[in-house]
This record gives sequence, C-alpha cells and structure tokens, in this order.
Amino acid sequence: MNRQPIKDNGAIDVRGLTKRFGAVQAVAGVDFDVREGELFGFLGPNGAGKTTTINMLVGLARPDAGTIRIAGIDCSTRPKAAQHLVGVVPDVSNLYPELTGFSNLCFCGALYGMARRDRQARARELLHAFGLSQAADRKFGGYSKGMKRKLTIAAGILHQPPVLFLDEPTTGIDVASARQIRQLIADLNAKGTTIFLTTHYIEEAQRLCRRIAFIVQGRIVRIDTVENLMRQADGRCAVQFAVSRHGAMLAEAMAAAFPGLECRALGEDAVSVASPESVHVGPLVRFIEDHGAEVFEARRIRPSLEEVFVRVTGIEAAAMRQDAERARVGGDL
Repeated sequence: MNRQPIKDNGAIDVRGLTKRFGAVQAVAGVDFDVREGELFGFLGPNGAGKTTTINMLVGLARPDAGTIRIAGIDCSTRPKAAQHLVGVVPDVSNLYPELTGFSNLCFCGALYGMARRDRQARARELLHAFGLSQAADRKFGGYSKGMKRKLTIAAGILHQPPVLFLDEPTTGIDVASARQIRQLIADLNAKGTTIFLTTHYIEEAQRLCRRIAFIVQGRIVRIDTVENLMRQADGRCAVQFAVSRHGAMLAEAMAAAFPGLECRALGEDAVSVASPESVHVGPLVRFIEDHGAEVFEARRIRPSLEEVFVRVTGIEAAAMRQDAERARVGGDL
C-alpha cells in the first residue's frame, strides 16, 4: 500500500480557527499552515488549546468559526473529507486492552478499509519496525507505557497517511522509550510524512521540528523556524547557579538588584541569569551568599529555544514540564 500524494504544496492550512466551551475560549482565531513533508511543532502549556486544535483538524470537534484545508480538501463543513489522508495518534491511547498488539493493528486496518492480507502484512511490518514482534501476541493491556505508545503510533500510520497528527507522543514514558519514539518520528518525517506535533517539551520540539508555533491561551503568539527563533538567543550570555536553597527568592532579589539581567528560578535549587552582554559571576556569587544561600556550582550555558520561549510567552519551562505530567491525568484543552 503506497502513501497517497498531496495534490498541492500545502498539507494543512488553517484560517481563523475558533472554539469555545461555555465561558472558556479554548482556541481564538488561530492561523497557520504546514507544508508538505514538514515536521511542524505546536508548543504550549497545558490548557493552551493544543488538543482542541488537533481535535478540530481531525474532525473530532467542530470549530465555531474558521476554515480547515488538509491536502487541499476543505474540511470546514465536511470534517471527515480528508480522513483517508490523515493518521492520528492521540495523547491517550485509543487501542483495546483486551486485544493483542497484532489484533489491534489488524482491527485498525479493517477500519481503514484495508484488505485482510494487506492489513496483516502491514501489521507484522510495523511490529518488527517498532521492536514489538515478540509482544505481538500479548494483550495490549499488559504492555509497558513505552510499548503502548509505540503501538499507538503504529496504529496511526498503518494506512501510510501522508499527514500525521501526534499529540504529546512522549509524555509520561521512560527516557529510553521517549528517545526511541523521537527517532521513529524523525524517521517517518525523513521518509516524507508531514507531521503535526504537539508537545510540552521545548527540547523535543527544538530537536525534531523545522518550524514551531507558540500557542498561549488559545492564541498563537509566534510562528517561525527553529533557526530564526534561535537567532534571538545568539550573542546572549547565560550562567546557571546551583544553590542550596531559596531559588525563587534569590531570582526575584537578583532581578531587582541587577536590572540589566534576566533572572529566573529553576526550582528552589537553581537560578539562571542571562544578559545580552557578558555576565560577571563574582558579584552574583557574593550576592547569593549574602542572602543566606550557598553556591555549589556556576556554569555558563548555551542559549536554547527554552530562553526564547520564556521571553516570547512569559511562561517558565519548568511549569511546562509539570503541565506535561498533569495532562496525563487531567487532559488538555
């Protein structure tokens, strides 16, 4: 079964997308496009509107206003019109715990209208590719979190869709499984799949994506390439201090005492200081010690997309990571 080509150069085109749940404006007039073959990141905290946006794009929720085109097909009034061109990997698995891994994939293939022989062959191919062959005949409910995530991705690409939506693919799984899944995502994109990726993890987006949209409170506040975003951080100096205590208090006091510096707490045991010019460590160490904390380490750090995100959105990356874990329980808008 061959991947179906996209008729024009635009895989996804969204204009004025809006969705409200009662008094909550989940998505507020969002505009963006995703090009064919692109790996596009949709980055924001829990409740920013990421999952609601995906649900509208794949036809699971109807927008209150706006237009959606996928592979040139207008899905605004016909939400399922492009379903045959789209793969969806939700943030929570939608597979059946009582079925085996192989049976789950075959069942998904039947839903996509694949012939029995084709879906069985494709299921075996993906189980092998994802390192799940030995678990093929085990019930999905007994899989580890990482294995469940990999099989859920396999189910989403069973019919070889040209466009794939991935909602928080690595949240809540171990480091080794997350690394494997990131590699699977990169490999899929390298083979031509257009990928729309939502994530709480800034470093994941920086590693995988070509372009990124920052969404906060239902509004996109910035869209640009990772390269252009990183240019904002070029030339900036940053130092991270490992301290014994009072990280939040120290960051606030340092910001007041050194107005030319950007000071952020990274929990209670670390403080980050950044400046467009050179950062002099000595006065900062003395300041921290004068305020009752000990400095265990001071190290210069390379600028990152995290710094750009914090400057653009005002949201701390640490809060994003906490949101990622809470989202597994409470869900996202």
